[in-house]
Amino acid sequence: MNRRLFLRSSGIALAGLGFSPAFARRALGLTDGRRRKVLVTILQRGAVDGLSMVPPVGESRYHALRPGIAIPRAGDGAALALDGPFGLHPALAPLERYWNAGALAVVHSVGSPDATRSHFDAQDYLESGTPGVKSTEDGYLNRALQALPRSEAPFRAVGFQPNLPRSLSGRAPALAMSSLSEFSLRGGKEAETSFESMYARAVDAALKTTGDETFDAVKIVKDANPARFTPQNGASYPASPLGKRLQEIAQLIRADVGLEIAATDCGGWDTHAGQGSSKGQLANRLQDFGASLAAFATDLGDALSDVCVVTMTEFGRTVRENGTRGTDHGHGSVMLVLGGGVKGKRVLGKWKGLADADLHEGRDLAVTTDHRDVLAEVLRAHLGVTDSGKVFPGFQVTPDRRPGLFGA
Repeated sequence: MNRRLFLRSSGIALAGLGFSPAFARRALGLTDGRRRKVLVTILQRGAVDGLSMVPPVGESRYHALRPGIAIPRAGDGAALALDGPFGLHPALAPLERYWNAGALAVVHSVGSPDATRSHFDAQDYLESGTPGVKSTEDGYLNRALQALPRSEAPFRAVGFQPNLPRSLSGRAPALAMSSLSEFSLRGGKEAETSFESMYARAVDAALKTTGDETFDAVKIVKDANPARFTPQNGASYPASPLGKRLQEIAQLIRADVGLEIAATDCGGWDTHAGQGSSKGQLANRLQDFGASLAAFATDLGDALSDVCVVTMTEFGRTVRENGTRGTDHGHGSVMLVLGGGVKGKRVLGKWKGLADADLHEGRDLAVTTDHRDVLAEVLRAHLGVTDSGKVFPGFQVTPDRRPGLFGA
């Protein structure tokens, strides 16, 4: 009987075990008790419109190009004032306190040097860290783990998604889980005991080893019991997939099981029609996004200084609204960086403007900052990854190209 058949015939689902059987052996060590830095990445799948998320409301051409969907500069539904000509979509109001406190920074006109408008290709390039190269086998976050000192701590890298994120795939141990509550055998104690017994009787030595390691990994998270850590400081998470995932990341951080990198995603950003302005389809998505991020930051409190959250998207949207009051696939967009010692209250990146001559192919926001420059700076300043060449092969990271998230 092979392993796959054995698992299927057992009638019990092992949820979230997206790692090799050898993972558990490497993960069983206890944490070292040191104050740990954690990086949390959120991929906004579907290409969020950065010109609505952080609109350049101070430029009159912005409103002329988007008569039906531009965010107002003043009055009802106005953007919240940020830096220079920029504002924050009013649906992201929960994040304003972190901007004012200097814990939130924006990088505008950011994206990939590859101009593809394919969601699949652009997301693959972003997560692999090798734009234009489809043959890359591992992800940039996995290579970052390999560049850091070896750790035996359990649950060092976790993707809070049903499948392991492309960014975490590779040689370094990483796992995926839909939720902490599902990181166990479904069916309760009776099913668990029965399954352990089935494994114990297995004649396939390799299968028995896999079973032992699986139960070891499950027991680690059971013993840590992250769910005992309820939201602190009055934090209230939305009852949405992103809200639940960020709450469980906060629980895992508090459980001190050695988490260093957590990756998750959220969709619904492909607004080709009926995008809306201060209210509407996009505003609803941004409201959940902002409330989830703010709840996470509030929950962590002072510990946010040890946790850096980076949001990104595969590409932006067209500068001009289309005939259905939406936007089509574009180029440049925005990234947010929250916590982790960031020197915020600034919109970073070179802003060319919205004149036709300054647009990419006459239609899109130009990319003036590479995703990798932002990610390399965060990895270096927050996690201590000094050799960016190992994380982003073939990409030259130079000090003059750093956005300056952690300094002037």
